Amino acid sequence: MADSLPRRIDVHSHFLPPDYREALLENGHERVDGMPAIPPWSPEAHLEMMEICNVSKSILSISSPGTHIASGKDELARRLTRRCNSYAASLKARYPDKFGFWASLPLPDVDAALKEIDITIDEGADGFGLMTNYHGNYLGAPELDPVFEKLNEVGATVFIHPTKPCTKCDGAISAQPVDALPFSDHYPIPMFEFFFDTARAFVNLFLSGTVERCPRVKFIIPHAGGAMPPLFSRFTQFAHVIPGGRKLDVQDVHQQLATRFFFDLAGFQFDGEKGGQGQLKALAHGFDISYDRFLYGSDFPFTPTRFVRAFADRMKDGLEHLFNVDEREAIYESNALKVLETGTMGKSKT
Repeated sequence: MADSLPRRIDVHSHFLPPDYREALLENGHERVDGMPAIPPWSPEAHLEMMEICNVSKSILSISSPGTHIASGKDELARRLTRRCNSYAASLKARYPDKFGFWASLPLPDVDAALKEIDITIDEGADGFGLMTNYHGNYLGAPELDPVFEKLNEVGATVFIHPTKPCTKCDGAISAQPVDALPFSDHYPIPMFEFFFDTARAFVNLFLSGTVERCPRVKFIIPHAGGAMPPLFSRFTQFAHVIPGGRKLDVQDVHQQLATRFFFDLAGFQFDGEKGGQGQLKALAHGFDISYDRFLYGSDFPFTPTRFVRAFADRMKDGLEHLFNVDEREAIYESNALKVLETGTMGKSKT
């Protein structure tokens, strides 16, 4: 069955080590992000999914809510981050051809995050998995500048994953966050709030100047950009009409997307049962995003194996309507290989 699918590298793939699962349950995340339950996970189950779906390698990351799972509990975050990253490093060492990992950071604890970057580079991290926000501190916030400066120094790949939207009651980095979830009692947060939070983080990275200041950082944006694409023209041109904001050069933003940004294809990329219609076509054709910017993602185990397989079958048909054979091979595997091969990091000089 797996042979009927093209071989692929999975850049959006999660792991839940025992310590992490226990911490989620002990800190009010038994129905994480409004989902029915924390999904089961083990290395054996992950390898089985890879066999069924012809995944040659999975780059593992911690999903939402990240490793700083309770506001104000910095020590718990530091301890949990270290355990998760150490677990991922040991799994990569045990199965070097099967697993890599995007290391977690205990943000918004900036000092601890700076130390963790060096530790995980020594452990063989392939890059860093960051949440769209950390208790209301969104990527691009000035409080997080020291972390992005260091990520730039080491030439990191940053895989971004959405989490629930939050806002802070005041400007302090440690301020108590308030959930921004008007539909929290009605729909699981990943259904659409994840897409909105992806857009917030993406836009803020540009408008804050973070992308411009960190030219050595590469970014992987999940779920084909989430809700970002329809906002592109608006956020790049708004300040040219309404004074007071940061003015962006549209061509420069396009150039950054073409050279430093990638989009994973986890989730519902195609409409209906056949054909190329859907979210991916809107991004690729509507915004002229080249095939060499796309990467495969399964979202396992939050997407169970049977649905990973079903989505892979649907993707096989959908990509055949949009891209030629060489372009499809790149999306499945060689684009990811280039990201991993060029993402070798060294310790910062500071």
